[in-house]
Amino acid sequence: MDVLLIGDGGHSKVIQEIIQSEGKHRVIGLLDDKYERGSIRKNVFVGPVDSIFEMILENVGIILAIGNNGVRKKLVERLQIHPSQFVTVIHPSAIVSPSASIGRGTVVMPKVVVNANAVVNNHCILNTGSTVEHDCFVDHFVHLSPTATLTGQVYIEEGVNIGAAATVIPGLKIGSWAVIGAGATVIEDITANQTAVGCPAKVISKASVI
Repeated sequence: MDVLLIGDGGHSKVIQEIIQSEGKHRVIGLLDDKYERGSIRKNVFVGPVDSIFEMILENVGIILAIGNNGVRKKLVERLQIHPSQFVTVIHPSAIVSPSASIGRGTVVMPKVVVNANAVVNNHCILNTGSTVEHDCFVDHFVHLSPTATLTGQVYIEEGVNIGAAATVIPGLKIGSWAVIGAGATVIEDITANQTAVGCPAKVISKASVI
């Protein structure tokens, strides 16, 4: 399938390489509002995000190649693209259980593990080496940073950002748009819009609400 990537920064570069590794899709456009007008670069169209309305067809897939959870959500609301056109990208080295579910627009990076009966919803980022253990639930627009670990039956609400190498112990709930700092060990529930850091993780502030 031909695909358009919305976003042309560092995160987009990683997704482009995953697409090459998968061998299922071909990038035909990189859309980013840092461009004022459209042009062709190495046989790929580059231009502002609103160019999508001139390029999108039923057989063209879309990927939000932007790391910021809130920006991804705002773009979904702004563009009003039918959900069926968002493409899921999974690196060949990732291990995804056949009983797990991965949503539309989600990107699964190298060495990720998603185990039995886990559910990962739409427009999430499972970054390099992260783990989603059995029976976890991950809602829309979540980002698991590199080597972050959700142990069994963890419930992650919308927009949560789990920092690099952070761990959430079994059965906990992280509320919407919360932020868990890099290297933190979460041993109790974290409510919505809070930032928690440390080992064990302690709440230090309210996170920014989208």
